[in-house]
Amino acid sequence: MSAPDVLALPRLPCDAEGPVFAEPWQAQAFALTLRLHERGAFTWPEWAEALSRQLAADPGDDGTRYYDHWVAALEGLVMGRKLARNDELEARKAAWKAAYLRTPHGKPVEL
Repeated sequence: MSAPDVLALPRLPCDAEGPVFAEPWQAQAFALTLRLHERGAFTWPEWAEALSRQLAADPGDDGTRYYDHWVAALEGLVMGRKLARNDELEARKAAWKAAYLRTPHGKPVEL
């Protein structure tokens, strides 16, 4: 199974060479989504539907919250497919938040 045509996604911030990421976490969320798709966790139409629902719920977004919607769609699919338990997801979020808060400005966040 090959990677889908990511440039066909609605409101995806892109330049002439492809997707543009303002923060490293956005690239990581993008890569995780592609990896889960490649492993058969969901089909590309299922992903497109999940992301479309998230984007439609915020019609005023000018694209600046695109990856927030991306992560919310991914979380919804992960939970819906029971790829992770809610407590596992919440623990991971808490760990990342703690890591972010203790990381000096300009340094990479690491768990």
